[in-house]
Amino acid sequence: MQLPAPPAARRLTWLRWSCTTALGLSMWCAGAALAFDLQGHRGARALAPENTLSGFQRALAIGVSTLELDVVLSAEGVPIVSHDTAANPDITRDPSGRWLQSRGQPFHQLTLAQIGELDVGRINPASRYARDFAQQQAVDGERIPTLAAVFEQVKRLRADHVRFNIELKRNPERAHESPEPEAFVRAVLEVVRTEGMASRTSLQSFDWGLLKIAQRLAPELPLAFLSAQRPRFNTLHSGTWSAGLREADFKDAPALLAAAGARLWSPHFNDLNRTLIERAREEGLRVIPWTVNEWPDMERLIDWGVDGLITDHPDRLRAVMEQRGMTLPPPVAPMVARQN
Repeated sequence: MQLPAPPAARRLTWLRWSCTTALGLSMWCAGAALAFDLQGHRGARALAPENTLSGFQRALAIGVSTLELDVVLSAEGVPIVSHDTAANPDITRDPSGRWLQSRGQPFHQLTLAQIGELDVGRINPASRYARDFAQQQAVDGERIPTLAAVFEQVKRLRADHVRFNIELKRNPERAHESPEPEAFVRAVLEVVRTEGMASRTSLQSFDWGLLKIAQRLAPELPLAFLSAQRPRFNTLHSGTWSAGLREADFKDAPALLAAAGARLWSPHFNDLNRTLIERAREEGLRVIPWTVNEWPDMERLIDWGVDGLITDHPDRLRAVMEQRGMTLPPPVAPMVARQN
C-alpha cells in the first residue's frame, strides 16, 4: 500500500493542479509562489512598529515571502498604510509627543500633511497593546507611510521576490469612517499599477463588497477573502461583511466562500480544523489563516496542510519551517548595507 504524501507535498500537488484549473491565480503559480507563503503581518508587528517602513524592513531582514499590510485613504485620496480607519491611540502621538486620547477624525478626512505629523514609532506603555507586544523595539519618529513609499522601499532594497498582500480596511457597520467603496478600490489599484506591482500583489478584505468591486476592476489580481467567526466578531453571520451571503444558507464556510467566487480563504486560525481545510480543498480554495504567533499553532496548521501563515512573528515561523526542512524565503539586507 502506498503511504499518503506528507502535508507539504499534498499542498504542492494541489497547487500544481489549481494553477491549471483556477482562474485568476496565475500570479501565484510561478516559481517560488508554489512554496509555503510566510507572510509578515503588518511587517513584523511583534518586533517592530506595525505598518511602518522600519517594520517592513525588519520583516524583510528576517526573510518573508509576503509583506501583509493595511491601507486606507487620506483626504486627497492617497492610499496610506494603516490598520485603523482613524489613528489608534495605543500607537500614536501628536506633533507635541503626547499620546492621543481618542481616535479622532477618520483618516479620509485628514490631509497627508496632517497624517504626516503623527508619530507611530512606539506603543503606549500604559496600554494592553504594550503588554501583548512587549518585545517590539520602538523607532521614535516613525511616520505613517503611503503605499507608494512602501513599494519604493522594496524596490530600493531590491527585494524582487517579495509579494504584497494588501488589506483594504473598511468597516461596513461604520461606513462613514471610510471613502466611497469604488473610489477606494480604484485609488489602490492606481498605485499598484503605476508602481508596476500588479504581478506581485494580492488584495484582501473582511468587507467582501470591496472584493466584488476589485473582481470587476482588476480580474487579474488574486483576492484573499478574510473571515472571522469569533464570539464578538463574526463576519459570516449576518451578510453585512460578506456581501449579503450568510453561512446559515450554505453547507459550511467553504461552500459560502465558493459561492462568493473566492479562490483564497484567510480565516482566523482558531476557526479552522482539519475537516474544514479538507472541505476548502473540495471547494477549490487555498487557505492562509491569520494571525498565528505561537509555535504549537504553527506546527498544527502546517500539519493540516495550509498554504501559508500570516504572523506577527516571522522569526518564529522561519524557525518552525527550518526545523521541518521547508524552503525559506531569502532575507534582505538592510538598506545601509546596499549602498554601493
